[in-house]
Amino acid sequence: MIDKKVVNNVVDEWLQDKEYFLVDIEISQDNKIVVEIDHADGVWIEDCVELSRFIEDHLSRDEEDYELEVGSAGLGQPFKVPQQYESFVGKDVEVLAADGKKYCGLLKSVDGNDFIVTTKEKVKIEGKKRPQIMDVDHSFKMDEVKYTKYLISFK
Repeated sequence: MIDKKVVNNVVDEWLQDKEYFLVDIEISQDNKIVVEIDHADGVWIEDCVELSRFIEDHLSRDEEDYELEVGSAGLGQPFKVPQQYESFVGKDVEVLAADGKKYCGLLKSVDGNDFIVTTKEKVKIEGKKRPQIMDVDHSFKMDEVKYTKYLISFK
């Protein structure tokens, strides 16, 4: 089986001096290599082709045969790395918290492993008969949520 560290090193070499970042590398038992990259402004097919050729130039099919797929992280897929969170600041996201509760709102900020999502919620205000809809900030840790993903809107 092809070593994931070897593929990771090759991808890291290609990523140097580029604004792309690595999202994930998966290698199956039958040597199918799937590399996901991302960029704040989206991923161009030409860059996926360039990375694919770069990987092929650095791996030998004579030593071990493999299948290679290079692409972008899916738009509706859960975030896997902190750079994805940073790319979506100011956009609507869905968070499934560790307790199973879903939050849909604006990704307000990211700081290291922490992020804040602002949701619209009905809040009871003292002296008022009816609850008011207000912005409420919720803090999360990336490694403590089940998932966070971009909310695609067709408005």
